[in-house]
Amino acid sequence: MSTNETPEGARWLLLIHQLPAKPAYARVKIWRRLKGLGAVTVKNSVYALPANAETQEDFAWLVKEIAELGGEAFVVEAALVDGLSDGDVQALFDAARDEDYAAVATTARELAGTGVTHTELATQVARLRRQLDEIVAIDFFGADGREPAEGLVTGLEAGLHREGDAVSATETKATPHPLPNILKDRLWVTRQGVQVDRIASAWLIRRFIDAGARFKFVAGAGYLPQQGELRFDMFEGEFTHQGDRCTFEVLVAHAGLADPALDAIGEIIHDIDLKDDKYGREEVAGVRSLIAGIASSSADDTQRLARGAVLLDDLYNSFADRQGSRK
Repeated sequence: MSTNETPEGARWLLLIHQLPAKPAYARVKIWRRLKGLGAVTVKNSVYALPANAETQEDFAWLVKEIAELGGEAFVVEAALVDGLSDGDVQALFDAARDEDYAAVATTARELAGTGVTHTELATQVARLRRQLDEIVAIDFFGADGREPAEGLVTGLEAGLHREGDAVSATETKATPHPLPNILKDRLWVTRQGVQVDRIASAWLIRRFIDAGARFKFVAGAGYLPQQGELRFDMFEGEFTHQGDRCTFEVLVAHAGLADPALDAIGEIIHDIDLKDDKYGREEVAGVRSLIAGIASSSADDTQRLARGAVLLDDLYNSFADRQGSRK
C-alpha cells in the first residue's frame, strides 16, 4: 500500500505478546523482528500492521518464534472504533518511516563528501540502496521522507556509473544429488494465498525435486494431512522454516542441491521472507515487487505458481549464465 491518504475503515492486525525476563536476548530478537516487519507500537507490547495476507503471515511466524522463546502471543484483526483513529495509526507508521528515511539521507550526504576510493564508495552506496529498499518495502502509506532519500541515493549511484562499474566474479555450478523415490510424484500441500516462500518452494519442488509434483492449497490452521501428502511452508509441515532458514533453504539442503544459482535465489527468498537482511542481496527489492505484483493480480494459487515459475526460471537462468555453466 502506498498512498498518502488516511485509510477509511481500515483493518489492522494487532500482535499482543509477552516474553519472559530471561533470556534477555529474546526481547532484543523480537524487537528487531518487529522493526524489520515495519510494525509500530500502539500500546505496551501491542504492535500493529495493516491487515493483508503478507502481514498476517509475517505475524503468524513471529507468534511461533515468540512461543519458541518461552513467551505468549496472539494476533487479532480489528477495526478502530474509539480512542485511536485510523489516521492516528497511519501517522505512527509515517513517522517511523520518515525517521528511517532521514537516517538514509544523512548517510548519503556524508558519503557525497568523502574521499574514499571508487570501490569503497560503490560498496557503501550498494549497502545504502539495500537499506533504502528495505524501508520502502515497509512504507505502507508513502511517507514524505522517501522522495528526498531516494534522490540522494540515486545521485550517488549516478556518480558511480559515470566513473565506471565494478566487475562481478563468477562461480561454477555443481550437479544436484539424485533424490530418493520417496519425494517423487507426490501431492504437496501448502497454505492458501501463496506468497514468496511458497511460490519459490513450489517452483523448486517441481523443477528440481519432483517433476510430477501436484499441489494442493488448504486453510493453514487445523489442517490434518491425508496419507501420502507432504506439507511445505506450514506449521508442523514436513518441510517448513527451521531455525533462521526459510522453507526454500530447507528444501535445497534436504534435497542436496549443491547449485550456486539456487543458493543465490535462496538468499533472495530468505531476505524477502524473513526481512532480516541476512544476505543483503541487491536483487531483493526487484524480486519482491514482481512477486507482490503476481500475488495482487490473481487470487488463484495455481495461477500464482505458474506466473512465479516463469519469473524464477528467468532468475535461475540469469544466475547460471553469470556462472558460465548454463547448458
